[in-house]
Amino acid sequence: MKTFCGRANPTTGALDWVEESEEYDYHQEIARSCYADMLHDKDRNEKYYQGIRAAVSRVKARGERVVVLDIGTGTGLLSMMAVTAGADYCYAIEVFKPMATAATCIVERNGFSDKIKVINKHSTEVTVGPDGDMQERANILVTELFDTELIGEGALPSYEHAHMHLVQADCEAVPHRATVYAQLVESDMLWKWSQLQPIEVDGNKLLPPPAVVKCAGAPSVCDIQLSQVPPESFTPLGPICTMFRVDFSKQVSSAAQSYTAQFKAQTSGRAQVVLSWWDIDMDPDGSIVCTMTPSWNYSDPHTYPWRDHWMQSVYFLPAEKNVSEGEELNLIGSHDDYSLWYGLTHSVQNDVKVATFRPCCTCQAHLVWTRPRFGELNDEQRTESYVNALRSILKPDSVCLSVSDGSLLPIFAHLLGSKKVFSLESSGMAKQVIEQVLHTNSLKHGVQLLGIRPEQLSLADLEGNQISVLMGEPYFSTSLLPWHSLFFWYCRTAVAQLLHPSATILPRAATLYIVAVEFRDLWRIRAPCGTCEGFDVSPMDEMIQRSLDYRESLEAEPHPLWEYPCHALTKPRPVLTFDFTQCVPEQPVNSDGTVPITGRGRCHGVALWMEYQLTEDITVSMGLTKPVSEEGACEWNPHRKQGVFFFRSARETSGDGREDLSYNLTFEPHTGDIKMDFSITEP
Repeated sequence: MKTFCGRANPTTGALDWVEESEEYDYHQEIARSCYADMLHDKDRNEKYYQGIRAAVSRVKARGERVVVLDIGTGTGLLSMMAVTAGADYCYAIEVFKPMATAATCIVERNGFSDKIKVINKHSTEVTVGPDGDMQERANILVTELFDTELIGEGALPSYEHAHMHLVQADCEAVPHRATVYAQLVESDMLWKWSQLQPIEVDGNKLLPPPAVVKCAGAPSVCDIQLSQVPPESFTPLGPICTMFRVDFSKQVSSAAQSYTAQFKAQTSGRAQVVLSWWDIDMDPDGSIVCTMTPSWNYSDPHTYPWRDHWMQSVYFLPAEKNVSEGEELNLIGSHDDYSLWYGLTHSVQNDVKVATFRPCCTCQAHLVWTRPRFGELNDEQRTESYVNALRSILKPDSVCLSVSDGSLLPIFAHLLGSKKVFSLESSGMAKQVIEQVLHTNSLKHGVQLLGIRPEQLSLADLEGNQISVLMGEPYFSTSLLPWHSLFFWYCRTAVAQLLHPSATILPRAATLYIVAVEFRDLWRIRAPCGTCEGFDVSPMDEMIQRSLDYRESLEAEPHPLWEYPCHALTKPRPVLTFDFTQCVPEQPVNSDGTVPITGRGRCHGVALWMEYQLTEDITVSMGLTKPVSEEGACEWNPHRKQGVFFFRSARETSGDGREDLSYNLTFEPHTGDIKMDFSITEP
């Protein structure tokens, strides 16, 4: 049996549905999972173990037989903790078949098969009774069903069902309760991820469409490593508020609810963003706490327990509101069974209902532009680079063609005095968004938007004009890895016959860069665990490695490296240059060589990114935004994801010239992909 999987195709700019073997889908799911990250989360594991020991002791003190229900068991770790703590029997529920198989293997390897039963079902399908999956209801409920938003993985419906059908009325629960916190802030940096700001172009102010300004935005949570957002980039307008608690030891409701936190504004400002995170208490007394609070809330940030499977949440208010110091405010948090959202009112409300609507995009811009893309469009320094580059090449008789998704570049070209500007927008929704921008700024006839693909473009579409300037950022919504934006090169090739002999291409070239890095924390998502809290979980490591070897270990993966600090162990090295003034070549392009390792540390892998040469003297980087410091510190572009090639195991480097980073990369023109291999060698 075959399965269809979506893969970005740089040659077409589309998401192709490729036929893969039936194993591919779950191999990819395992290879890109957070299981290793969770197993490396020592703080989480220790707190769960402490909570489980305490719960087992409380049940034993009542003279009861200890029966544990572990929903979402994963590796079976929490069930093994429970048996070790003295539980008589555990039912470990895991719906994902490969994980259930791994859990069974791990349970057997650790000698717990007689006391742990792994059930490969969704918990809502589990039956209780003499002929059921469980012989009796459990008196301890252990779960790890949480995501960054707490409830996004269906924790509330799962708890609701478990209390009704699978556990005793007076059961213990680990965790015992969760508490959700929120703080209202003003932040120009974060707000730029949600709203298009006015843009200055050559003395003209490009205004956002009213529909975009009034739009409540995308409904999904923005989950990030909030510890990497500098405290100086936002101003708290209120205290950290306790929004609501969920007691997991009692009947839980998945019904929609709203909660209010009342407070006085600490300072005057613009209420724009709500920062949110949660704690879980592993025991009724709240003495065993696992918190997701950002590092800047710690008295000693160095003690912050890094984790990537649980981060923090950023919520954007439907509209920014001016608040005055001392003003009474109501922060309203609402949730349904899977998601949270926030609202703000000035007046006192004694009866808060779920009338607060869940934000949804009505302007289409938030469906076309991702939050990083909003940030990119609002980046003044980036805009200045493109405007200066365009200004240096445009002439009064320029006929421009823009190829990028939902780009403002063609509007810039018109404002800078081009004779004609055409823009290819293959997405109907993106075309409508750009039309809104043009209409708002009375530029309706300044840019002609063509809803066709490059290979369909004809001289008639261009009103008989040859293209004198072909431009692109380039940005394409289907791009996952840095080189997927080479679709611009394929577009340039497709329209080659329509270019004027002296046409200018912007950008004129792209260069792929590499740098060997030591990650402060990101390495945990790919590092084998071996043992966890004294239990052998190596079958999980083996399963992940098999899935990586299926294909993923031969490929880079995308990560926003501004969220994941790293230390450069080599100088950045350009390894492949793509000349956009020429058509895509027929034959593969290869690059191999070595880079001296000049930094001492543990080399976890290689970071890769693109830099675009707009003109001879203007370059924009999608990776490093500043030169690497002498200490190896890296600052990364926050709007694009970079590629990361992880080594199977980290390699200690001396930094004294005894090791090199060896590389071999091949650009395959027929697929648009880049095959790569890296290793640490000694000369």
